[in-house]
Amino acid sequence: MRCDSHIHIYDRAFLKPGDDGVFVDNADVAAYRRAQAQMGTERVVIVTPRVYGTDNAVTVDAIAQLGIENARGVAVLNPNVTDDELAVLSEGGIRGIRFSLYTSKNAAVGFEMVEPLAERVAELGWHVQLHWTAEQIVAHEALLRRLPAKMVFDHRARLPLQDGANHTAFGIVRGLADAGRAWIKLSGPYLDSAAGLVNRYADITAMARAWVQAVPEHLVWGSDWPHVTETHKPDDVLLLDLLDEWAEDEATRERILVTNPAVLYGFTI
Repeated sequence: MRCDSHIHIYDRAFLKPGDDGVFVDNADVAAYRRAQAQMGTERVVIVTPRVYGTDNAVTVDAIAQLGIENARGVAVLNPNVTDDELAVLSEGGIRGIRFSLYTSKNAAVGFEMVEPLAERVAELGWHVQLHWTAEQIVAHEALLRRLPAKMVFDHRARLPLQDGANHTAFGIVRGLADAGRAWIKLSGPYLDSAAGLVNRYADITAMARAWVQAVPEHLVWGSDWPHVTETHKPDDVLLLDLLDEWAEDEATRERILVTNPAVLYGFTI
C-alpha cells in the first residue's frame, strides 16, 4: 500500500481563540480523501499545521477518521507535555514530533527543546522530524549526532539549489542515514525550485536523484498537501509522477512509497 508521508489537515472545528497562522479552507479529511483517490495512495502521515500550535487534536481526529491502520501522525509539542499526554497521543497514532525551525516566525518551539523532547519520545519509538535549513543542519551537527531518537528531515533537507549534494549538510544527513538513524522526505519541490510548476520543478531533479542514489532505503515521499505556501496549487498527481523522474526503477519507487514508510511509521507490510 502506497503512502503519502507528509500532509496537513485543517478543520475549523479545532481552532481556538488566539490561534495564529495561516488557515487553509477546503483542507479537511473529506477533501484529502478526494486527493488521495486521485493519487492512488492508501496510507498517509499527517503533520500538525502551525496554526494549531502545540494542540494536536486535529491530527489525532484525522487519524481516527482515516483509520489508524493506514494513518499516522506527527505532533508539535513543548517540554510541558506530560507522560500521560504522550501515551494518549501514541495510542492515537502519533509517531513523531516536528521541529519546524527553518524560520523563527514559523517556530512553535526552539532549538533548546529538541534534545529534551527527543529523549522523551525516543522511549516511545517515535522520531523527531526536522524542518531546518541546510545551514542549520550544519550548525547543529553535534546536536544531531547525540540525539537518541531517529530523525526525519523535511523536504530533501532543504539543500540550496546552487550547492545540492555538494552542500555539507548532504554529507551530514547521509552519514546519519547510513548509520540507520535518519530518513529524508522527498517532498515540497516548490519550496526551493526556481523553475516552478510550469517547468515541473526541473531544477530539483538532480538533488532528488542524489538522495535516491545515496540512501534509497531511507527515503519516503510526501505530497505536502494542501500546499499551504503555494498560490497556484500544483496537481498532486503531477507531484507523484515526479517520483518517476527522481527514482527511475520501479523497485526503488516501491521502496520509497511502500516499504520505507511501513518501516518508519509502523504500518503492516
